[in-house]
Amino acid sequence: MHKTVLEAVELANAVISSTEGIKDVEIVLCPPFTALWPVRQALADSHVHLGAQNVFWETKGAWTSQIAPGMLTDVGCKYVIIGHSETRGRFGTVDEELAKVLSYFGETDATINRKIKAAFAAGITPIVCCGETLDERKAGRTDEVVREQLKADIAGLTPEQASSIVIAYEPVWAIGTGEVCDSPEANRVCGVIRSLVREMYGDSAAENARIQYGGSVKPDNAADLLHQPEIDGALVGGASLKAEDFTAIIKGAI
Repeated sequence: MHKTVLEAVELANAVISSTEGIKDVEIVLCPPFTALWPVRQALADSHVHLGAQNVFWETKGAWTSQIAPGMLTDVGCKYVIIGHSETRGRFGTVDEELAKVLSYFGETDATINRKIKAAFAAGITPIVCCGETLDERKAGRTDEVVREQLKADIAGLTPEQASSIVIAYEPVWAIGTGEVCDSPEANRVCGVIRSLVREMYGDSAAENARIQYGGSVKPDNAADLLHQPEIDGALVGGASLKAEDFTAIIKGAI
C-alpha cells in the first residue's frame, strides 16, 4: 500500500530509464489498483511488464470491492500476485493482538487455488506466494508448511499452466523485518518447491516453472540469492519502492 498515482508513474519511468539495455531479466511492476492504468500507460512500449497485487476468481457479479481477472487484462496486466502472506493474514511484523485482528483477510489455500485458475483462464500469469511463520520455522515445520500450502494452491492445473507458473517462497518472518533467509537455505526451500512441482506435474513443469525468493531482498544480498541454482528471481518488497535500489537488485541477477 505505497505510492500515489503520480509517485507510481514517476517510479515506473525511473525503472524504465535505469534498466534500459538490461537483457535476460524480466521486470514486472505491481502497483496498487488505483495506479494500474496510469502505470500501464507509462510502461507502454517499454521492456517492463505490469502486474497486480491480487485478483478475485469470478468474472463479474455482486462482489463489491473485488477485482475480476478481466479488469486486470483490460488495463494491461500480464501478471498477478496471489496468496501473499499479508492477504493470507499472516504478518511477520505486527504484535500478536493485531495479528488476530488482521486475520480477517481470510485468504485460504482454497481461494488461492480458485484465483490461480481464474488468472490462467484470463491469460494472466500468477505469482503464487508461500512461506512459513517464525514459530513454524522454529518448530522445524518449514518444508511441511510450504508443501501443504502449495499442494492445495496449485492443484488441478494443466501441465502447461504448471510450466508457466511463478512461485515465490516468502518466509513470513523475513518480510519487512530486515531479516533475510540465508542464501543456501533459501535455495534449499526453493528446491523443495521445485520437487513438489515435479511430483505433481513432471520434469518439464519443474524445469520451466520459475521459483522466486522474497523476503528483505536488498541490493547487498540480491546477487548471492539470485545466483543460487534453484532461485530464478526475486519478489521484491520495500526495496522496489526506490528505483535505484530496485535497479541494483535487477542487476544482481545478471
